[in-house]
Amino acid sequence: MIDNKMTKKDTAYYHLPGLFEFYELYREFLPLFREHREYFYDWCEIGSIYGAPADCIWGGGRAGFGDNEPQEVLALMQEYGISARLTFSNSLIREEHLSDRRCNALCSLFEQSKGVQNGVIVYSDLLLDYLQKNYPGLYFVSTTTKVLTDFWQFLNEVKRDEFLYVVPDFRLNKVFDKLNTLSESQKDKVEFLCNECCWFGCKERKRCYEAVSRKNLGENCPEHYCTAPDANKGYRFSDAMTNPGFIGIQDIINEYLPMGFSNFKIEGRGLGSALILEFLLYYMTKPEYHIHVREKIYLDNMLDLF
Repeated sequence: MIDNKMTKKDTAYYHLPGLFEFYELYREFLPLFREHREYFYDWCEIGSIYGAPADCIWGGGRAGFGDNEPQEVLALMQEYGISARLTFSNSLIREEHLSDRRCNALCSLFEQSKGVQNGVIVYSDLLLDYLQKNYPGLYFVSTTTKVLTDFWQFLNEVKRDEFLYVVPDFRLNKVFDKLNTLSESQKDKVEFLCNECCWFGCKERKRCYEAVSRKNLGENCPEHYCTAPDANKGYRFSDAMTNPGFIGIQDIINEYLPMGFSNFKIEGRGLGSALILEFLLYYMTKPEYHIHVREKIYLDNMLDLF
């Protein structure tokens, strides 16, 4: 039940994947989003785009990729007034990793940029303390890779002043009775992961993320093999839509915005550009304009999305 005392939100802010990984796609999509705003729902905006380039030892969640220069990527975000987030959610950071030149250079660049504030998605408290001291101009997001499935642990995370946003585990997406107990300021910090395809009953999610963290650190570690039902199928958006934790556009309009929540994360850094485009179509584009957006992305620009 929705508490009528809660402040209804009018705008959903999407936090999109692939800052570096899908730079070429966003280079075509963002002008379209600006120049043909009539194609898109008037109740949504882009809150941020997140990601990390290849060879970042602070990286986590997924192994980053993308060959574009950070200055080029950041310039695109500045041109469209979009917050850029570095995904530095490695859970296994040690003291000796803090001096990494590449990651520090990225933080310095993103902190000094003009316009909208940029941020970092982080897991490690050691890294968080370091970033707060050395790059105070950045804001910080508590990563979903912490796998906070207990509501009270999640609530304690929301209460931490260090974080501007907190992304809970997707299995907390529908605990509306508890979510509705949050204050307005606490709701403003919550960023829901909408389109997770992971098995709802998964017990290995944390180990999966730890395996990615080890790889990003360059450690020689065994491959993590998912044992979930139908894991061999890979990511399918149609399957994600049947996940009990899935948040669709009707959920956003009819449940979350009226409850006072306004931040929604779309996953997909490890997927292909064609699938990212499908997310942009589903979550942001009016159905009657899907074909217009597809044609302009595919045909006008001859962009290789596969």
